[in-house]
This record gives sequence, C-alpha cells and structure tokens, in this order.
Amino acid sequence: MNKLLQQLCAAAFGLGIACTALAADPIKIGSVLSVTGPAAFLGDPELKTLQLYVEKINKEGGVLGRQLELVHYDDGSDATKANSFGKRLIEDDKVDVIVGGTTTGATMAMVPLVEKAGLPFVSLAGAVVIVEPVKKWVFKTPHTDRMAAEKVFEDMKKRGITKVALLSETSGFGQSGRKETEAMAGKMGITLVASETYGPKDTDMSPQLTKIKNTAEVQALFVFGLGQGPAIVNKSARQLGVSMPIYHAHGVASEEFIKLSGPAAEGVRLPAAALLVAEKLAAKDPQKPVVVAYSKAYRERYKEDVSTFGGHAYDGLMMTVDAIKRAGGTDKAKLRDALEATKGYIGTGDKVNMSATDHMGLDLTAFRMLEVKNGDWSLQD
Repeated sequence: MNKLLQQLCAAAFGLGIACTALAADPIKIGSVLSVTGPAAFLGDPELKTLQLYVEKINKEGGVLGRQLELVHYDDGSDATKANSFGKRLIEDDKVDVIVGGTTTGATMAMVPLVEKAGLPFVSLAGAVVIVEPVKKWVFKTPHTDRMAAEKVFEDMKKRGITKVALLSETSGFGQSGRKETEAMAGKMGITLVASETYGPKDTDMSPQLTKIKNTAEVQALFVFGLGQGPAIVNKSARQLGVSMPIYHAHGVASEEFIKLSGPAAEGVRLPAAALLVAEKLAAKDPQKPVVVAYSKAYRERYKEDVSTFGGHAYDGLMMTVDAIKRAGGTDKAKLRDALEATKGYIGTGDKVNMSATDHMGLDLTAFRMLEVKNGDWSLQD
C-alpha cells in the first residue's frame, strides 16, 4: 500500500470512519522459476501450478479476506539472472514471501538476499545444501539429493548391486548430488568404480558412457541430473548397447522424461514422490486424495501430464497459505515462524513436519521407488 493510501486511512480513522483498504491490499507471492532453458521441464509446470492455484484461491475468496498476487520472473535456468530477479522481488516488488527457485543454483543465488532482507523463502529445488545448515528464512519442499542417493542404494542392494558407475551433471544440483552420492556410498557399502560428469547443455554423452561401459565390475549406472540431459543419457546408453540397470535421481520425475527418452526409458528406476503414481496408490494411503485432486485439476486446466515439480510448487504455495493463516497475516517474522511450525501437512511430497532444525520436514519414507514399464511409471515399493 502506498504512502498516500496510508495517509488517507489515518485520516479516516481519525474521523471515526472505517478504512477497508488494508483488507483489500493483496498478498504478494514472489517467484523466480526456470520456465525456459535446460531446466524448463521443471520450471514450466511449477509456474503453471502457481498460476492455477493462485487463481483458484482468489476465486474462493483469497486468504484472510485478501487476494493473492503472483509476481513471477523467468531466470532462463541462469543463476545470475535468478539473483537479479530476487533483488527485484525484494526491493522493487516488495513481495511478502518467495515461493520458487527451480534449481539449486538459482536458489543458492537468492539465499543471501532473503537472509539479509528477512524474507520467508520456500525453495522448489533439491539439494541438501539449501537447508543444511539450517538458514533462518529458507525452507524447501522437494526431497533432497542425499535422500535420493540413499533410496537408490537401498534398492540396488536389494538386487545384489554393490559396484556402481556415477554419471553426474555439472549443475548445482548435479554437483551436490555427486558429493552426497559419494558420501552415502561409503556409508552403505556401495563402491563407485567409475565417476563421470556432463554439462547441462551437452547433447552427446557417448564418451562418458563408453568409459563406463568398458570399466570392469560395473553392475549399474546411477545418473544424477535434471532436465533433458538424463533423457539423452538413456538414449545414448541404449545406442551403445549398455545393458546394465540404469537409475536416476528425482530431478527427472515427470511423464515428460519418459517421452523424451522414448523406448530407452524402459526399465529405468528412480525415487520419486507419490504424485506420479497417484491412481495406483492404495485407497487408504493418506496422500491419495491430495495427489489425485492435484493431478485432475492440472490435467483439466493444461491438457498435459503432471510432474513432481509442479507438485513441489503446489506444496510450497499451500504451506505458505496455511502459514499465513496461522500467522494471522503477512508479518514476515510471524510468517517465518509459522512455516517452521508446519506439522502434519500432507501434500504431493508426503507428510511434512518442520522444526527449528529441519526446514524440509520429510524423511526417506516420502520417496517411492518407481520403474518405467511399458512406457509408464510402475510402483516398486
């Protein structure tokens, strides 16, 4: 609300006249997403989800009698742009909270800004570095890379696999994933007999895959990346005759990944949220009503398949709205405290229980192990 409006309200109050302008002042939800660029297949459904549910909430009367206003920017999958847009959201747009940051790189570029400004920030990115160590104003909705590595290795060991090749992306997500995978391998009795990397914009991973294929003792390949790169890995692996089991991290958990990979996706396994198998969940599963409703709403609006990335945005927005209600408004400190006190929220990622030492609130049971069978996701748990 501008200074003139404040003065008018003060004058009205002095005359004993009620001023309702404050109630009409919108709640500004800021967002920086990777709607274009290498991470677009994450950022695009995130933005669509935010737009869908902001519109829905406003039609239903808003939050505490106030409408939501979504102020969003596309960083083009560029962390430097994310930093610039983060500054704009804080300094120019004066948003009440930020829900966004598609990638780890973009998120970490904005973290110093929100910490300095004292602005609640709910990230949609995966790396554990976002919430460890705990940052006062920063929260996240997706499962971490550390959890992904643990879930994958747990499944591998069930299948008698202990010698693994790692192929990781050089993005922030991939770098953090590589670090966490190496640490988790040591804890779980897995030996990384080969480790290669590729760039987010690379279109041919044949050299790395050839090295891996020719490495003795490799029993399985674990790919840690996001966006289109992992689909290229699948295709290249099949073209080279790589017959070992292929696992991916949760950075590709969408129907689009199967489409991009084509027949090369068959047999691939990865840990993901329940959203991808919404209709296949048991009737008594507490997540089923949530993920089925989200999936139905998204498909009806956009005529396209859902992804866990859109689900992360749904959770980020809904937890924020819930926190605003519990805080009684958008006072930043009270909103931050309310987010940290989130307990028992059931979303697309699972049940969330946050605390002063945990700004994500998920445990390993939130992951489902999926496999691509006949061009569709199948539940392996």
